[in-house]
Amino acid sequence: MAKTTTPARDTTRAPGGALERFFHISERGSTVGREVRGGFATFFTMAYIVVLNPLILGFVQDADGRFLGGGDAPNLPAIAAGTALVAGVLTILMGVVANYPLALATGLGLNAFVAYAIASRMTWADAMGLVVLEGVIILVLVLTGFRQAVFHAVPAQLKVAISVGIGLFIALIGLVDAGFVRRTGTGPVPVELGVGGQLAGWPSLVFALGLVLVVALWVRRVKGAIIISILTMTVVAFVVEAVAEVGPTVTGVDADGENIVNPTGWNLNVPAWPDEIASVSFGTLGEFSLLGSFSRVGVVAAVLLVFTLMLADFFDTMGTMTAIGAEAGLLDEEGNPPNTQRILVVDSVAAAAGGAAGVSSNTSYIESASGVGEGARTGLASVVTGLLFLVAVVFAPLVQVIPNEAAVPALVLVGFLMMQQVTQISWDDLEIAIPAFLTIILMPFTYSITVGIGAGFVAFVLIKVVRGKAGQVHPMMWVTAALFVVYFFIEPITSVASGG
Repeated sequence: MAKTTTPARDTTRAPGGALERFFHISERGSTVGREVRGGFATFFTMAYIVVLNPLILGFVQDADGRFLGGGDAPNLPAIAAGTALVAGVLTILMGVVANYPLALATGLGLNAFVAYAIASRMTWADAMGLVVLEGVIILVLVLTGFRQAVFHAVPAQLKVAISVGIGLFIALIGLVDAGFVRRTGTGPVPVELGVGGQLAGWPSLVFALGLVLVVALWVRRVKGAIIISILTMTVVAFVVEAVAEVGPTVTGVDADGENIVNPTGWNLNVPAWPDEIASVSFGTLGEFSLLGSFSRVGVVAAVLLVFTLMLADFFDTMGTMTAIGAEAGLLDEEGNPPNTQRILVVDSVAAAAGGAAGVSSNTSYIESASGVGEGARTGLASVVTGLLFLVAVVFAPLVQVIPNEAAVPALVLVGFLMMQQVTQISWDDLEIAIPAFLTIILMPFTYSITVGIGAGFVAFVLIKVVRGKAGQVHPMMWVTAALFVVYFFIEPITSVASGG
């Protein structure tokens, strides 16, 4: 009996043949259907950033008292539109250039750092200029091969501490923005629960229910848990406002020019349908000044801010792309994903693009793992996710009706997720434990990511010197620690230098 052979499949005529050839879909053990499902799963898992980024960036005033993309008033729709636009374009670019199931958007933690540690000291344009510079520097490091030197300069466990500290900082921002934690104003205790140590008002209840809902959905592994929670609690908040007529926290101004405060009101957005929904606007695009920060805060401070941005962005990407590759079974024998160089190049461009668009640095999202869980193995999934982000641009103006209390429970959950890394720190090794501890606690306690990182770096070098191990400190750590010392004591140093 003659041996029969199965003819090779003609992918040029098969459905999705062009996609098959470009993305090597079957070669990676996937199908077009799985890639599309994976792209949808990733989008719905991370679509929350279109809502949260405006809430983090939109209500912070810069050193000149102006808001991002809106001048004298918050412009949440413009920030949301810019967030969705850049995420869409760069995620598509990741799929086409790197052929990798990795999506990008504005980085949580990075946006908080830009808002609270940078923009408060300069203009928004200056702050976004630093983000662009950070992205360009990372791109140069990638293209020249120096990324390995930067990567190995900072001890791995100190990088973990930075992520954990940012997680706690994000969680605190969520609790404060919801009114769950408030300043006391008087007495020895700086903060308290709610109003007078008690939870009061319907908005606090909405936040508490939102936190319960998002945690319940998350532990049940419901895909899109965060965005489902935000949308559900927004509906609940609309009902509450329609029935109880809670109103905003600030209801007006008295004769002395002081705000009239309703402590149980909605903190930022009041959940009510406005008379007119704003049209799609890209008011943040191009709002950056490349070198304005250097004249505003000085060269040393500007360099440190860029370095801090680079630390938070660059190392997260390395870990994220490796984790996604491991989940998808795409890593080689040395643990590297395919097209590593292209992945890093696109991610670096995304950082600069986020700054140029005025929506903070864009970076790779670990939420891409949800798409991989649906079977995504190629860049086609990223293209699908990117296209969905572009569609989301049309709905960006609706962000103005979402109350803070419905959205910020997601920040508390994200803080928990980042906190989980704390087990990777060797707490019995004092040389790393003390610097890590200072890094973690000082970020939320001082409301400054920069202070936490600086304290950790200085403590790490100091302890090594005290224990006679100065030779183990990387030269870049010496330089950075010295710069942070100058940063912390810039006022007395300036006074002495000027003869004051």
